[in-house]
Formats: sequence, structure tokens, C-alpha cells
Amino acid sequence: MKSTYFKAALAASAIMTFGTASADFGVGVKAGTLGLGLEGRWNPVPMIDFRVGANAYDYDTDESTSGIDYDATLELDSYYITGNINFPLSPLRLTAGVFANNNEVALTSQDTGGQDIELGGIPLPADVVGTVSGRTYFEDVAPYAGIGIDFEIFDKVGLNFDVGVLWQGEPKVGLTADGTGSGLLPFEAALELERQQLEDDLSDYKAYPVVSLAFIYNF
Repeated sequence: MKSTYFKAALAASAIMTFGTASADFGVGVKAGTLGLGLEGRWNPVPMIDFRVGANAYDYDTDESTSGIDYDATLELDSYYITGNINFPLSPLRLTAGVFANNNEVALTSQDTGGQDIELGGIPLPADVVGTVSGRTYFEDVAPYAGIGIDFEIFDKVGLNFDVGVLWQGEPKVGLTADGTGSGLLPFEAALELERQQLEDDLSDYKAYPVVSLAFIYNF
């Protein structure tokens, strides 16, 4: 989890700053599709609050895309600030904000046991291709919009539920291979086709669904 401790410290510092400005602030821990997180909330005026936080988690999975089986790691890493409009006499709120977005996807091709590998739609011997390694990046700054539900007991403890979309933008994929064909023009052309196919296959991540549940304590 890259720079998780730095982001947690950043959120904690913001919480302390809010606390000196107003007695109406809270802290929370959360979990969801953006990973595990820490959040601070400040209510400067009725019906409006601001929240800062950090999320991180590494999720390992298998991914089959563009004809190659990969060991994939979704490296979740972000921090954010949001503004929230709370409806009177209702737990509902509207949320909009911005994320410093370091989410990435790391890919390493699985061993085929000597079988041919389809690179850019072209079957090639395994030793010619070698191990294919890739990393997918998104926009550094990503807007967020969503809705939330806040349940609180005696204005002290509660649960926050959020649903929204983080717009990460089109993915950018870097791809390398260490086989005997590396550096040869026909091979590099096939590798570039594979890279383009990966970008197309991973484009679903540009609009990343956000679902989270947080436990909050208010001061």
C-alpha cells in the first residue's frame, strides 16, 4: 500500500484542524471498493459538511484479457476531499469531490508451460514472448459524485453508506516482454497491438464504482 501512512497522517492532521475550528467534527474508519480508509468530517454550517480521507488496499486476482492469462494486482491508493449537502429531516445527502488518484493495475503473464502465447492476436512461441509485464495508470486527479446515507445515534456514533462513481479517465498501459523476440521490429509491433488491446479491455475502469461503509464517531 503506497504512502498509506502519509495519507492517514494527512487525514488526521485535517481532522485536528477541523476540531480547533468547530466542536462539530468526527472521525471514522471505512471499507469499500476503494479499499480500507480513514475519514474526517467537519460541519461548518447546518446541512453542509466537508470530508477528507485516505484509502488503500492491494487486491490480487487472475485476469484473462487479450488472449493472455495474467496474475493481476489492483493497487488501490487515493486520498480525497468532498463537499456534502444534507437533506433536512432525512439521512440522505449528495456528495461531490475530488480525488488524488494513484490507483493502478499491475499485470504479469502466467506460465503457459511452454505453450504458444497469443500476443496482439498473433500466436508466438513461449520463449520468444517470455514474461509479459504491464502496469495501468489513470488520471492523477479524478472527480467524484455520489449519494450517501448517514445513520447516527444521539449525534455521537453512526454508520455512513456511500454509493457513487469515481471518474478515473481512460487507462494508460505500459507493457514489456523479456523473451528472445524483445527488440525485434515484428515482435515489438505485436507487443504494441497487445498494449492497445489491453487499454481497450481495461477501459471499464475509467468509471470506477464506489461503494463504502464507514463507522463514525462525532466529537
